[in-house]
This record gives sequence, C-alpha cells and structure tokens, in this order.
Amino acid sequence: MSLLPLDDPSTPPPLPVADDRPRPLTSTATRRALSLLPLLLLAVWAAVDWHAVRDGTTRLATADPWWLLAGLLFTYLGAVAAACVRQGAVLDRLPPGLLVASQIAAGAANHVLPASIGAHAVTLRFLQRQGVPLPRASASIGLYSLVRAVAKTPVVLVFLLAAPDTVPAARLLPEGRTLLLAAVGLLLAPTAAALLLALVRPLRRPALDFVRTGLTDVRRLHTRPSRFLPLWGGALAAPLLQASVVASVGTALGVPLSWPQLLFVYLAASTAAGAVPAPGGIGPVDAALVLTLAGYGTPLSLATATVLGYRMLTVWLPLLPGMLVLSALVQRKHL
Repeated sequence: MSLLPLDDPSTPPPLPVADDRPRPLTSTATRRALSLLPLLLLAVWAAVDWHAVRDGTTRLATADPWWLLAGLLFTYLGAVAAACVRQGAVLDRLPPGLLVASQIAAGAANHVLPASIGAHAVTLRFLQRQGVPLPRASASIGLYSLVRAVAKTPVVLVFLLAAPDTVPAARLLPEGRTLLLAAVGLLLAPTAAALLLALVRPLRRPALDFVRTGLTDVRRLHTRPSRFLPLWGGALAAPLLQASVVASVGTALGVPLSWPQLLFVYLAASTAAGAVPAPGGIGPVDAALVLTLAGYGTPLSLATATVLGYRMLTVWLPLLPGMLVLSALVQRKHL
C-alpha cells in the first residue's frame, strides 16, 4: 500500500507564481516614449523655424490652390515611387500598404537626420520586422541608394533630348573647379575605403559579406520582372515627381517659366546640391533652387516664394501626418 498522500479533490490547485519582472512594463514605456519622440522633434523644429513657416504660409495664401493641391499630390506619389524602389530592392514580398506607410514615415524621419540616415533607419527597421535578415536588408538599402543616384542621369539626358531648346548648353557645363573636385572625390572615395579595410582587419569580413550578399541579391533581382521593373521604374519616376512639385508651385505663383523649364530647374539644383549632407536636403537644395530660378530670369522674391512653397508641400504639410504614421508604426510594432 502506498504511503504517498492522496490528492484531495476539494483542495484548490496552487496559484501560479506572479511574474513581477518589470521588463514588459519597461518595454511598453520605452515604446510609448519612442512613439512620442517624433512629435517632440516636430514641435522643436517648428519652434526653431517658425519664421519660415509663417512667411511661406503668407506667400502661399495668394497662390492658385488647385496647383498647390496638385503639388501635394505629387509629394505623396513620391512616397509610392519610393515604396516601389524599396520593394524592387528586396527579394521578399512586402505588404504594400505597410510599405507605403513606412515610406511616408521615412520621409518624415528624413527631415531630421542628414544624408537620408533617418529614412534608411526607418526602412531598415521595417524590413527586419518583416523577417528580412539584417545583411540582406542592409544590402537593399545600398542598392536603393545606388539605383536612385544612377537613375537621375538618364532622366536628365532624356529630358534634354526631348526639349533641347529649354536649357542653354552653357548652363550644363560646370566650372573647372567643380570638375576638379568631382574627379578628386571619385578617386579618393575608393582609395579611402581600400585603406580602411587594409588597416582595420575586423572590418574586412563584414565588408566582404555585405558585398557578397549585395551582389547575389542584385543578380537574383534582375532575373525577376516583378522586382527590377518597380526598382528602376520607381527610381526613374521619383525625381520627376519631385520636380513636378516645384513646377506646380511655380505655376501656382505665376513664375514666368514653362513647365519643362521648371522641371529642369529642380533636376539641375538637386543634382548640384545632392552631395551636401543635410536633413532632407534642406539648405543646399533651397539655395541651388533660388540661384537656378534667378538664372532663368525669375525675380528673386518670386524665386524665394517658390522655394518656400516647395518646402511647405514637401516638408511642413506632410511632416505631421508622417510623424503620426511613424508613431503608429512604432506603437503597433511594425518598426
């Protein structure tokens, strides 16, 4: 006969031990703080640049509202084009709605950090949340940047062939000092990278793995039309959509230039100022736009108003919705 005590059916089962670990609470608080951080950055930026916001709003009050609405539409179509390029740069199929939302959020983050760091950070986090491994996600970021830079050249060339009388040839030729600096930069960049890899041994293996992963994905992507068509199609459409925003604002304000001239103004200005790292290109692109518009004979006050209107449509108006989307994606753990 067993001497073990029998279970009493009337005895309730022992209560589970409560988990008093603060990790979930800390994680929730951290996530909520991160979701509010974009709105805090927006408030700080608005306080610092309040005069530009007020002046731009005053000048745009006299503009044609329908053309301004068209410019805002082109701005959001730019997010769709960016989403196409992002999908084309990765083999995995991404949810279209969340992908477009992530690019709207990335556009808002792009105006906080220079050299597209904010946009790439948001996209990298989104890709990881979608199950894309970090090496392939990082390689897709590099491919995205390369394709966006390469695609602008044929856009400008085709534009010039289609409208050769729009732009005088002399305006396309940079100064000798600019050509010299560009040549030096092209030579120094690979040399500096090679020296860095030669001197810092721990970087060699990650760098080689990154290059190997990127080349493998590029080869596989270009065998699938469902990837290389949105990759290159979106990259070709993106600069034209941005240029269309400038053209819409210029038309709304009555700038005495044709639509093709306004398109080329943006293409030339963004190409000239693209090498300067700034949050969202703010600063260098603005100055280049004003100078290019003035070079076409536009009054300086009207050129300044056009640039302010362009920034209102591409930065200030989409910034609050973009920050709200960014906060929502963080809160729902998509980022």
